Formats: sequence, structure tokens, C-alpha cells
Amino acid sequence: MSIESLAIAAGSRLQHHAEFGKKTTYRVGGSVRALLTLSSLGELSELGSEIANVGMPIFLLGNGSNLLVADGEHEVLGIVLQGEFEEYSVTEDTHGVLVNAGAGIDLPVLSRRLSAEGVTGFEWAVGVPGTIGGACVMNAGGHGSDMAASVSEVVTWSAGALKQWSPEQLIFGYRSSALGTSDIVLSAVLRLSRGDIEESKKKLSEIVTWRRENQPGGQNAGSVFANPKDDYAGKLIEAAGLKGARVGSATVSQKHANFIIVDTDGSANDVYELMKYMQHQVLETSGVLLRSEHRFLGLGDLT
Repeated sequence: MSIESLAIAAGSRLQHHAEFGKKTTYRVGGSVRALLTLSSLGELSELGSEIANVGMPIFLLGNGSNLLVADGEHEVLGIVLQGEFEEYSVTEDTHGVLVNAGAGIDLPVLSRRLSAEGVTGFEWAVGVPGTIGGACVMNAGGHGSDMAASVSEVVTWSAGALKQWSPEQLIFGYRSSALGTSDIVLSAVLRLSRGDIEESKKKLSEIVTWRRENQPGGQNAGSVFANPKDDYAGKLIEAAGLKGARVGSATVSQKHANFIIVDTDGSANDVYELMKYMQHQVLETSGVLLRSEHRFLGLGDLT
């Protein structure tokens, strides 16, 4: 099969030569050969065979909050999950609360909604601008918690088959999991608790305030490098004298050295070159090789 077969089956759900990089939070970068929007498991089942045999790599796009897409067009089928994949449900058992969340729902949205319902333990996610799917892949976290603390199951699709992952199979680590680029996360089940709504709201407010005071705005994708053991990437980058360093349209933030801000209509390749420069300078000054938290399309991983 080919992209033409998928195009016939998908109709208006498939867009050719579609913007991809500009859908990330960097808002720069190239396009993909085709972009498919799926709104339900039914649609995935309907098109699964064509997707599995499309003859090009598949790349899932959530909020693009930790993704850098190289300039130019990429022979890739991009997939966006909407509709049913942005919904969630709450049930209870003798052990507490279970939240079944679609991969496409925004973490801050889910965090706020659960808090308003008196479901606690997910407040930390209010400051993470990603989706449930991406958060599972990278074990997103902050403010003393992460996805590993609450995930009890993840459902993925790969090569035409659904798979249920247990926490043991996911092998969550610091900003990592066993989920690969071919595993499209569809949903996750979170085990949380009932708690005090007002206390939960207060925690949300404190996290949002901290983020605004300590992290920059502008076109960025959050933390560029993972913190090395017993240290902080931002501190090492600042100690290397890199605050304000610029490559083309990309600049190391003056507010937080582990953030890169890119100019409007800037270049993703500039961001990547600046990342490489930061990595090299930190290695030279501290002996620490920083590992990027970002995912890349059309660019080599910085590990």
C-alpha cells in the first residue's frame, strides 16, 4: 500500500504536505508528506491497515511541547489524535480513583478538571504543556512527582495491533520509558485519590505562580536538557556562560538557562545548532555530557 491508498480511505482526514513544525511550541520547523487526524478508536480501526502499510515512518504529534522538527519537508506520516482521544472518565474502586484519559488531552486541562472534581495527586501536571500520550512516553514530571507515580496502564497501537502495558512493562525512568517511536499511545489509566478541593486548588495556584516567576515565555519547548544525577542542567549551562548565547534565530533564555527561545519565523536548525553548542560547552567546562529531553524529527538525537 501507499500514501495514495490511505488518502482514498481517509478522505478529508488526510492533509498532504502539511505544516508540522509550526504546530509545536517552538512554532518553527518543516512539514510532513502527509498529516492524518484521527478522532476515535473506530477511525483507527477503519484505517489501521492502510496506516500500518503506508510505506513511510509514522510520527505522532501531541502538543509538540518537547519536539523539534528540522526545516524542510519530511517523508513521514504525521498523526494527530483529537475527539474521543481528548476525553476522560473517572471511576472509583476500593483502592481509590481511576482516571481513564485519552492520549490527546492536555495535561493542564486534565489537572484542573480533576482538581475541581476533588481528585488529587495530579496537580503537578498543571504546569506541563503536553498531552497524556507524550507524558507517558517521556515520563513527564515536575514539582516532586511524575507519570510513573500514578500510571497503572497504557494502551498503544503499533503495526495494526493494540497493546496494554503494565507499569512493569513501561520501565519508567527519569524522563524515559520503554515506549518507542512506533508505539502510538491511545490512552492511559491513572490511579489517583479523593482529596480536599480547596487544598488542591491552592496547590495548582502555587505551581502556576512558580512557573510564571521562574520560566520564560516566548516560543520554547520547556527544558532542553535533562538534569544529570545530583545536579541541574540549567545551573551547568549558566556556569558555562551561555545565558543569552545566540545561534541565528535561537537564543538561550536569560531567565532560565535550560530554555531556548526562538524568534518568530525562526529556524529549527538554528535551535538544534544552539543545542549542540550548549552541550559541547557544558562538557568542556564541567565534564558533564547533557542529554536532551527533546524528541527530534529529521535531526540526530543529542544523547
